Amino acid sequence: MSQESRRVYPDADALAKAAAVDLLRLAQQGVAEHGVFTLALAGGSTPRKLYGLLASDPDFRDFPWDKTHLFFGDERHVPPDHVDSNYLMVSTTLLASGRVPAAHVHRVRAELPDANMAAADYDVELHTFFTPAMRFNGFPRFDVILLGMGPDGHTASLFPGSKGLEEKERWVIANWVEKFKSVRITFTFPVLNAARTVLLLVAGADKADMLHEVLAANRPAAYPVQQVQPLDGAKVWLLDRAAAARLPQVL
Repeated sequence: MSQESRRVYPDADALAKAAAVDLLRLAQQGVAEHGVFTLALAGGSTPRKLYGLLASDPDFRDFPWDKTHLFFGDERHVPPDHVDSNYLMVSTTLLASGRVPAAHVHRVRAELPDANMAAADYDVELHTFFTPAMRFNGFPRFDVILLGMGPDGHTASLFPGSKGLEEKERWVIANWVEKFKSVRITFTFPVLNAARTVLLLVAGADKADMLHEVLAANRPAAYPVQQVQPLDGAKVWLLDRAAAARLPQVL
């Protein structure tokens, strides 16, 4: 059963530091328990701060990168050197340290001409890495999946009204996003909900209204982010004060 918790920090920098502390602890725990730590990365400005800390802050020099494998929860259908690429953002922050073994970085080959082809290719990558013993209910059992939330309530690249919201079988899909008139490659909800821990990083005043809708308005299935409910794991909201401004003070 999902265990949900929420923590609020003064600003995005403090949020990123807290997330880095959580990741170090969870990585060490994962390595101790099963010899490897599997982490699915998110795009966006808040994760960028987190990745920079993990790459350069002395407090995280003991991160077990040699036992860590990095994946991507979603990706734009662009080449890896494109300004919109999540991989490019990760490569210029987290990977710039040179401490992550290249063979441990499992990127989406989003340069493939067809997004469905790229999704199928990544699906094979996941099936190859996550042996049956590393799965939960037939889906990959990530130690941690990092997610964000858009002002419209989307998470990963599962947007309101998109067909990907209904996918129950596949691990990775190409999901058409009408508001951007483009296709994204993304994990599906069954993959997100098989994780041991989901860390949801939400920062900024532009998220305050939606965060109120999601966490305080008693509309339990109105937005995609609400469908993230780990079946046997933890869902942890890490929020900054600006994003949490409309939440009840008890949070």
